[in-house]
Amino acid sequence: MTLNFVGRDILSAKDFTREEFDYLIEWGQKMAADQSQASPEFVNILQGKVLASLFFEPSTRTRLSFESAMLRLGGSVIGFASGDVSSTKKGETLADTIRTVANYADAIVMRHNLEGAQRLAAEFSTVPIINAGSGAGEHPTQAMLDLLTMKSELGTIDGLTIGFAGDLKFGRTVHSLAYVLSNYDVNLYFISPKNLPMQNRVLETLMSKQVKYKIGNNLQKVIPELDVLYMTRIQKERFADIEEYEKLKGAFILHADDLVSAKEEMIVMHPLPRVDEIHPSVDETTHARYFQQVKYGLYMRMAILGLILGGLK
Repeated sequence: MTLNFVGRDILSAKDFTREEFDYLIEWGQKMAADQSQASPEFVNILQGKVLASLFFEPSTRTRLSFESAMLRLGGSVIGFASGDVSSTKKGETLADTIRTVANYADAIVMRHNLEGAQRLAAEFSTVPIINAGSGAGEHPTQAMLDLLTMKSELGTIDGLTIGFAGDLKFGRTVHSLAYVLSNYDVNLYFISPKNLPMQNRVLETLMSKQVKYKIGNNLQKVIPELDVLYMTRIQKERFADIEEYEKLKGAFILHADDLVSAKEEMIVMHPLPRVDEIHPSVDETTHARYFQQVKYGLYMRMAILGLILGGLK
């Protein structure tokens, strides 16, 4: 199977098919295998290419993994890690920033606090735009690496029962992952405080694709049924009322003892950063996969950049 990703934007997980997700998984696994070799085959496939990394919101894993991915494939990186050092601070429009940066780079990866900012950027860019987080909207490449993690750790996506727990209203990672999983034969649980439910637009997509899901607020009750538990933090930065955040921040805290009833092969994932929703005791269990998930993120982003910039055939 060969699909053409060259020059393609990555704006929403809804823009891709199951065939395309499977193709990305295949290349992510190839990148993982290649990086384990003493002399990696793909080390210079993006030599001469430049990635612009524009992060208007804070990031550790997404920004560094994209930059590491680009460097490992032989390319170069320019950009900034805060909107405070860009000319938007002086009043320049996002459109003009993108028009400018597109002259310097072969692709742009961008995080922004406003939902839809990347779609706007794509209208003005002459090079591919990659959405690295758009407000409380989506984070499609996180969902792609989550898919790679599940497939690599459990051997399949079809047939899994996956629980999402935490802030499902503002958590952009869970929105994108739900969209991705709507292409597979899965059962989903959405476990959240009543004030932070999964967004209706996501549920409508799942219903349109006849994906089975249940909604609840008792995490311990569903743990025995799960193959994957996807924990998320309460998104403090999305709350207009800090008192409301303080009421909800400890809604779900997973301890090692909570996993006694879990399936032996069940895995716990988290897009990170964690605050207090996963106790450090979980780190030592056989279920923890959130730090391995970070490594899969590097491999998936290497695959994405290699495909978009034409280095992989």
